[in-house]
Amino acid sequence: MTTPGNVPVSQPPEGAHAGAPAEYPPASPAGRGAFGVQGSGDTTGFGGLVRRRTVILDSPKPYGGYFDEVTDALEEAYPAFKDAIEKVVVDRGELTLHIKPERIREVCQVMRDDEALRFELCSSVSGVDYLGDARRLHVTYHLTSLTFRRRVRLEVAVGVEDPHVPSVTSVYPTADWQERETYDMFGVVFDGHPGLTRILMPDDWEGHPQRKDYPLGGVPVEYKGAEIPPPNERRSYQ
Repeated sequence: MTTPGNVPVSQPPEGAHAGAPAEYPPASPAGRGAFGVQGSGDTTGFGGLVRRRTVILDSPKPYGGYFDEVTDALEEAYPAFKDAIEKVVVDRGELTLHIKPERIREVCQVMRDDEALRFELCSSVSGVDYLGDARRLHVTYHLTSLTFRRRVRLEVAVGVEDPHVPSVTSVYPTADWQERETYDMFGVVFDGHPGLTRILMPDDWEGHPQRKDYPLGGVPVEYKGAEIPPPNERRSYQ
């Protein structure tokens, strides 16, 4: 930017916002900043970062590797396969089955018990928030077959207005505390869980800290001879 005399003048970086306290980020196809939060006093230099959201499409067959064997075995063993599976995605050498939320427990049962599948271990249950999507809260399940040395990811998506997903603890007991953490951080309610309570935050905490529209906030940090204010109170470095 220049004046009429072609003298350069400074201007705020593109995408920067200097408001405080932290505001809710806009629900748009592009994410801005390092974490999508605006108005918190950007001290990272990532305030002008713009991330375009990619569209995940159904992958066509053949998938390659053992992925075809897994999907064919599941389709043969599970009569409701076509109704339950929303899409199959193969990306970066990984297989992801996108499942209707109400069917996730049934699919896990078949994945564990069928002799051609034998995914005996659920190693991880975690949440993701795709702010701006109608069903923005996703839950991912990472399954491992110790018998066949294979891995697969299951994924379901729900909206914040009705964030209910059947618990899979009856199939995979390892999901117990992991579902509690996903509930605590993202607000996904796992129906049928034996004791769905917070696991990281206090029981009376309001909100779910890892949702993308949760205010950044923070607490001051004391050092010897100095005190660093919380992120939402820091000034913005232009």
